Amino acid sequence: MEIRKAFTAEPKIAYFSMEIGLANDVPTYSGGLGVLAGDTIRSAADLQLPMVAVTLMCRNGYFRQEINSEGRQIEHPVEWRPEDHMRLIPRKIQVSIEGRMVHVQSWRYDVKSVTGGVVPVFLLDTNLPENSDTDRSITDQLYGGDNTYRLKQELVLGIGGVRMLDALGYFGIRKYHMNEGHASLLTIELLRRFRRDIEDVWDERLVWNTDAVRELCVFTTHTPVEAGHDKFSYDIVEQVMKEEIPLSVLKRLAGEDCLNMTLLGLNLSNFINGVAKKHGEVSQNMFPGYEITSITNGVHSFTWTCDEFKALYDEYLPGWANEPELFVRVGRIPDEKIWAAHQSAKAKLLSLVRDTTGVDMSPDVLTIGFARRATAYKRADLLFSEFERLRKIGSGRLQIIYAGKAHPRDEQGKQLIARVVDYSRRLAGDIKLVYLQGYDMELALKLVSGVDIWLNTPLRPREASGTSGMKAAHNGVMNFSVLDGWWIEGHIEDFTGWAIGPEPVETTLSENMDSRDADDLYTKLDEKIIPLYYNNRPVWIRMMQNAIGKNAYYFNTHRMMRRYVTDAYIR
Repeated sequence: MEIRKAFTAEPKIAYFSMEIGLANDVPTYSGGLGVLAGDTIRSAADLQLPMVAVTLMCRNGYFRQEINSEGRQIEHPVEWRPEDHMRLIPRKIQVSIEGRMVHVQSWRYDVKSVTGGVVPVFLLDTNLPENSDTDRSITDQLYGGDNTYRLKQELVLGIGGVRMLDALGYFGIRKYHMNEGHASLLTIELLRRFRRDIEDVWDERLVWNTDAVRELCVFTTHTPVEAGHDKFSYDIVEQVMKEEIPLSVLKRLAGEDCLNMTLLGLNLSNFINGVAKKHGEVSQNMFPGYEITSITNGVHSFTWTCDEFKALYDEYLPGWANEPELFVRVGRIPDEKIWAAHQSAKAKLLSLVRDTTGVDMSPDVLTIGFARRATAYKRADLLFSEFERLRKIGSGRLQIIYAGKAHPRDEQGKQLIARVVDYSRRLAGDIKLVYLQGYDMELALKLVSGVDIWLNTPLRPREASGTSGMKAAHNGVMNFSVLDGWWIEGHIEDFTGWAIGPEPVETTLSENMDSRDADDLYTKLDEKIIPLYYNNRPVWIRMMQNAIGKNAYYFNTHRMMRRYVTDAYIR
């Protein structure tokens, strides 16, 4: 008990995220946002930062993906047992939803580091017998249901999360870090806490101590895409939240027309950041009047390095896992060992492809990987813009591996998957192409370490950061990407990889011409990348080393967390 009191008494950073990728078999994440949150917490544990995290339980996970013979995505619930991975905490809180008191419990999952650091993660859960069936299901499905269901979830996360930390004895919270707008309702609970008891006040705004709340809050926005900013009609807000805070106050802080969760976070935070330099500029353009800086994302080096490269780094760069700066010394590693490690990782991936799809790919053929959320702006089909040109360039010289989930309600995303599967049939005999189902953290690591080139084709400037390419770089895999997000900072042409399309001059969401990007993609594949792979192995390996020494060296969550500490947490 004394140890627990000492732990909770130390001032903490409270990190709130709708999803957190804790482990492959703990399905409390859907994609990049959740995996980044997990990497953030793993680095915090490695660096022994005083952090505690809050998220939702998601008993049915996001979904298990099946792709049928027609290329259609079919969603299945994920079956898992929380008690196999974490422990139930014997403490409950209540939140008011639609005028009812809803009981919330939490499960604790400890992220432990070999350095001795521990970050406890509390997963909020409404599946309690004292709740109605409707309320028991609030924390079932990640990003499931309609807007009413979603607002209930975000109320549990934000308001319920602050109350749960109080109930567990975490009174010394130094900063509340909102990882996207999903958690912004925590500011409402803090406003209630700092409400001034003033009678006969002439201006209601004097009652609500917004300055005190701002001093406690950090807000990170992750997307320039409109759909990424949650908005709720005030009819739904009145139905779900009732009298948590006067509607007039909420409208002043979150928008007159609707509850804009991003605006709420922006208005009640004293530090606001985007997740790449370019994204900071784009966000500043989207939200003029706010001071928006940037802290470029990273990935957790140890988590996203395959076994073959871990062994190499252990031998030649001891201490790399907690000091990724040591990647700058990658030149110590002999070329032949880098190539052997890569070919071993590639053999594992191609074995998985053969076992799951029946397609036998060759370890000697240049292999392109593309895996991310299947949605329109990611342009998964840009590679096929000029189909016959691709066939001519790649016949016998390319093989391609795709993966990624579409949101269950994203019909365009589902159609993208179906089109890629159709292309695989049309290319048969010339270019081997597969779409792997069930994209998760385990499959992602096999992909980023086993392919030769990592392809990324977002519509500029809609890629806030992107982290899959950083993972590839940790395994010596070069990026071939549109200049957007992190790649603007990591790209050195013909040195760390290759750009697709023109220089990144956009700061607003203007449309871009696919044809220009596609032409550059095909030209560089045909004239640079394919000839280099087959004809100049020493230079190819040198570029693999550059990806490690220039990209992995910098784009990791250890560097990212040190920036958050100095810029956001202790200011």
